[in-house]
Amino acid sequence: MRAYYFDDEPTDQRLPHDSGEEVSLDTLDQLGVLYWSIPVAEGESIPSGVDAIAKERGYKNRDVINVSKEGLGDLYETKIKSFFEEHMHEDEEIRYILGGSGFFDVRKHAPHPNQERWIRILCEQGDLLVLPSGIYHRFTLDTNNKIKAARLFQDEPKWIPHNRGPQTDVNPYRADYLSAIQPISVA
Repeated sequence: MRAYYFDDEPTDQRLPHDSGEEVSLDTLDQLGVLYWSIPVAEGESIPSGVDAIAKERGYKNRDVINVSKEGLGDLYETKIKSFFEEHMHEDEEIRYILGGSGFFDVRKHAPHPNQERWIRILCEQGDLLVLPSGIYHRFTLDTNNKIKAARLFQDEPKWIPHNRGPQTDVNPYRADYLSAIQPISVA
């Protein structure tokens, strides 16, 4: 995993968009974003370390998604576009990367929207990332065009995005998220 500020250049979303400004794990933690590195052993499906975190955090269900042209078929382009729309969920988003790589972008909240910045998080095999409910984020593949991830859920598997807008800005889960994070500078 590597985190840095997104450069906001209007080019292919799958490119690194590396501003050269690194983001620390402490900054991610202040945003409620959690990270673990849990290597995948040869022939192992999901390591016991992932199971231990799932048990500790109350994740009862899981599935595996293969985000690639082969895995999504005719839905590939539509799904890639929808994943990259800025949105939030009313549940945590938990992903354990089994293979491939991609980018999760999380919105660093600021008092004024024009001060907000995207933080790009490169996730690769063995990375486990938890995005808190209410955080604005998006996802895209990198130029390898494939990622295989275990999705963990506290209840029944669901993925309901709430795209950013005035109604989502006042969603109770968004409000709870904003009250939970500590104010951090907009470096």
